[in-house]
Amino acid sequence: MIPRYSRPEMAGLWEPENRYRAWLEVELRACEANAKLGLIPAKSLANIKKKADFKVERIDALEKIVKHDVIAFLTAVGEKVGPDSRFIHLGLTSSDVLDTSLALLMRQASDIIINDIRIVLATLKKKAMRHKNTVMIGRSHGVHAEPVTFGLKMALWYEEMGRALDRMIRARDVISVGKVSGAVGTFANIDPFVETYVCRKLGLKPEPVATQVVQRDRHAEFLATLALIASSIDKFTVELRHLQRTEVLEAEEYFSEGQKGSSAMPHKRNPISAENLSGLARVVRANAVAAMENVALWHERDISHSSVERIIIPDSTILMDYMLARFNNLIDKLFVYPENMKRNMELSKGLFHSETVMLALVGKGISRETAYSFVQRNAMDVWKMGGDFKQRLQDDKDIRKYLSNREIDACFDISHTLKKIDYIFKRVFQKKK
Repeated sequence: MIPRYSRPEMAGLWEPENRYRAWLEVELRACEANAKLGLIPAKSLANIKKKADFKVERIDALEKIVKHDVIAFLTAVGEKVGPDSRFIHLGLTSSDVLDTSLALLMRQASDIIINDIRIVLATLKKKAMRHKNTVMIGRSHGVHAEPVTFGLKMALWYEEMGRALDRMIRARDVISVGKVSGAVGTFANIDPFVETYVCRKLGLKPEPVATQVVQRDRHAEFLATLALIASSIDKFTVELRHLQRTEVLEAEEYFSEGQKGSSAMPHKRNPISAENLSGLARVVRANAVAAMENVALWHERDISHSSVERIIIPDSTILMDYMLARFNNLIDKLFVYPENMKRNMELSKGLFHSETVMLALVGKGISRETAYSFVQRNAMDVWKMGGDFKQRLQDDKDIRKYLSNREIDACFDISHTLKKIDYIFKRVFQKKK
């Protein structure tokens, strides 16, 4: 009994042996369908299913002569089957096999990526819950803004990866279509039953209308989805790279025993995983552009897309699998330094409470513009001359007309800034992903 198509891990999914097994699966299913239509004798079908096999080396050797991969494949299989091989590929064109098997492979690659995303979601949720109340400064334009928590940052990433999961599930559906409709998609020499049968057996949907190929907007959407996921990982890792800067050091990649950061500087501990992931995201995004270039083909088809897809689809799915696994490991083992977060918050001398003070003044009946000017002039003095922001406010006669020291103290209560964290967490984590 010959080995049939199986489900290897991502890298093995695209190996020639596995790719040809997928081709053979399509051909055998088409033979079964044609047999049901009475076009292939039962004895011949049994012989085909028993003997149909190939050697990659033989296909390679034949392709050097015929310069056509599907013909080389069919010839190699035919050598194993014998005279009954005349019934193989009956009414099919090469793209019937190529596009349908590609859909099968891409769908199964999607399953691996979807599972990867679910693992990342679980890790982000765990980290978010652990650091739900780990207070740190929020930054806008790289400058201290108002306090957040590290758990809230993880919750935001969790929510974004939830959207990535939704997109990936949709992309899996978009690409899960087969096409077995002949030379230009008109079923001129093949019964539509064959397409329906083959697709059903492979877990695909028939392409409602095709030319010689499945239209490449489907593949472009798939690659664009991978590019979006890669861009999210890029976003997350850029943040972690900033947080690991020596001047910041609020979080840091795991550094293993015996690991070295620099050939020249023994003290170095670098964010190498985050930088690696940022770099790989550029490759996945570039591949998405190539997929979009593949949408426009001449008339009913040309093969300008083919050479591109042999690179970008395996590479992008393998990269995405790797990136998600490496990112998960990065988050799972991440060092988080609450004391450094507290130290960095203190650098701005309480300036991040400025909005609360301004709104307290507005609450006393003065205009927002006036309140803003009162608070800003004291904040600018802290920027220029240092000192404590709260003390400057308490010494400001204009502000003291409206706010007592006790009321100013209340504006500097960190719990006020973070009082809705529970509300946000409930919105994020009550949804099932």
